Amino acid sequence: MTRLRLLTIEKAAALYCAFTLLLMIILYRRLSDPWAIITMRAEWAAMTAALIGATFALRGRWVPQMTVVRTLAQMAWLIRWYPDTYEFNRSASNLDHLFAATEQHLFGCQPALLFSQTLPQPFWSEAFNLGYWSYYPMIAALTLAALWRGWHGQGGIDLRPFQRVGTTILASFFLYYAIYIFLPVAGPQFYFQAVGLDAISSGHFPALGTYFSSHTEMLPAPGWSDGFFHQLVAQAQEAGERPTAAFPSSHIGISTIVLLLSRRFAPRLTPFLLPFWALLCCATVYIQAHYAIDALAGLFSAPIILWIANKAIGRNHYA
Repeated sequence: MTRLRLLTIEKAAALYCAFTLLLMIILYRRLSDPWAIITMRAEWAAMTAALIGATFALRGRWVPQMTVVRTLAQMAWLIRWYPDTYEFNRSASNLDHLFAATEQHLFGCQPALLFSQTLPQPFWSEAFNLGYWSYYPMIAALTLAALWRGWHGQGGIDLRPFQRVGTTILASFFLYYAIYIFLPVAGPQFYFQAVGLDAISSGHFPALGTYFSSHTEMLPAPGWSDGFFHQLVAQAQEAGERPTAAFPSSHIGISTIVLLLSRRFAPRLTPFLLPFWALLCCATVYIQAHYAIDALAGLFSAPIILWIANKAIGRNHYA
């Protein structure tokens, strides 16, 4: 008889859900819209319960297929977990003035402002926007490669590589999201828009307090506005971007983790991912989503986040 039980990836999501619910209770009076947080978690619980129930109802030979569906469902739900960080820190005092000032002190300029101005040509604009757009396709490529490896390997279906990759990526996202909840940094595209480019160019970085609690306006995306990938990135940001999650860059952190995981679970894929990863690392600053120090922090934090995620998952990654 098939037992009703959570996959490890579902356990990771449940743990993050419980952690943020507890945090919501503690910070309830400070939150702008606590019911949005509660509602989203109720929807996640309903989805997860429905998929577990479907697995139990189908049983038998359908269990591997349902395991794949349940794993992919948890990964797809990351689209909902990301803007959720904004609900936690939107009422906190913004820290962008400190990061912009640090940027100025280290580099003598604002790389996020000058990068796209230095390379505005269509070739560079499209190349960097292609890199930024490739973020989720890179994750999908590794996940599907791990699934292919286990499904077509010798000795029957082995979903452990697929589950290990999916769970590690999800856990890594949650570790970054936990940082973002407590570190309200919006990033250049929001902060520069709020302060004004003249003030930024003159080295003036005022504190904005809780300004982003009610303002989500961004700078127009730099580069070649008629470019195909430029428009794809701009549309995605308009639809789902929030003034949150700037430091460290999870785009660089997670894509670096994907690259590291590919060396173990899909080594033939690694050379194909590498150029997209390099373009993505540059793109985070080029499109003004991140300060240069965000990008560096994303790069150097990736091995640490991966190590913590692996320790948290342990060997119990297929149950």
